[in-house]
Amino acid sequence: MSPNPRFSGNWKALFVSPNNQLTLELLPLVSHHPALAAASQLRTYPSARELRENMAAHGANLCFLDVTSDPERALQCLADLLATNRAIPVIAILSGDDSGLILRCLRQGATEFLAQPFTQEQLDAAMAKIARLNPASVAKRARVWLVAPAKGGCGASTIATNLAWQWKRLGARRILLADLDPLAGTISFLLKLKPTFSFLDVLQRSGDIDEDLWKAMVTAQNGVDVLLSPDNPGEGQSDLSDASPVIEYARYNYDVAILDTNNVYGRWNLSQAQAADEVLLITTNELPALQAAQRSLAYLQRNQIGRWKTRIIVNRYEHGNGLEQDVIGTALDADICQVLPSDTDAVQKALMDGKLIQPGSALGRGVHELADRLAGREQNGHKPVSLASSVLSLFSRSTS
Repeated sequence: MSPNPRFSGNWKALFVSPNNQLTLELLPLVSHHPALAAASQLRTYPSARELRENMAAHGANLCFLDVTSDPERALQCLADLLATNRAIPVIAILSGDDSGLILRCLRQGATEFLAQPFTQEQLDAAMAKIARLNPASVAKRARVWLVAPAKGGCGASTIATNLAWQWKRLGARRILLADLDPLAGTISFLLKLKPTFSFLDVLQRSGDIDEDLWKAMVTAQNGVDVLLSPDNPGEGQSDLSDASPVIEYARYNYDVAILDTNNVYGRWNLSQAQAADEVLLITTNELPALQAAQRSLAYLQRNQIGRWKTRIIVNRYEHGNGLEQDVIGTALDADICQVLPSDTDAVQKALMDGKLIQPGSALGRGVHELADRLAGREQNGHKPVSLASSVLSLFSRSTS
């Protein structure tokens, strides 16, 4: 079912529920709304302080609150939510039609409610109501994707670079491609650009950044603004911990922002993953890369970045080399968003010319399809896959 056309903007949802099954049932419905992203999940009712910290870290501007598991604690959480942000819409989640509890929630400030069994029609109606009640909060803001490799050499920078230009085709007017890899940023090499300024200059001037200064920091390249990494590898790396000044400026001044980084580890990369709407984790179907992907997913989860926020992209897929497509998802215990083919000739030609991959190539068509999926233009899910226990055992020694 298509999302309600009246619901748009950029919404980041916080899910609060000790009952993980409620959240899992809602997420497939949420995924049908390109304007709605799952920001974070709290599996216990938080204290007021924990709630403030979570909302500050993840930028949630909408909350799905389970009021069935413990109604009294849920109602206290509702009060804390509204004390933290009086304007935040709160959707009360119930396991059944409890009119008394619904009334208590609405009287205390809940915007709407959903009751099991959840349906797309229920969610669409709730989001349409929120859009009507909060016209100012659906203002256009950039969608932000972080592209990160599971391990070096997976082709993440190539995907990030080519993905950015896809949004011109999809109608975005202002697009940012930001190379936030302080060690081995390669976008300047891919596009044959010489960095005059880098994201370090933006961080150093974040207190007085304006449109004119920002224009001096980025390089306009065929309709896309490119923010490059430092020319000297590792420059200022030890001081890097928070990418939010770059990301928040981009969020309010662009339609789309694509961030490229070197991995998911450490405070600098975690700050990007927390601020982004979604993380695109790039792997190949080779066993070392898949094990690295499994470790990356576990690391993100330990740092409160759930699987619902992470999409797996299998790059350079070649039948007969590594795990087959129909078993990779189960090996990682995650859905595969997109499989991109091995297309060495197209990549090498692009590298030699300093240009994008040809749209008519196999990889070009794959990136085209990926962009459509991220934009919500492709709604077909992937069929469940099966995996022999012998394959799963290959990953049993991975760090959890």
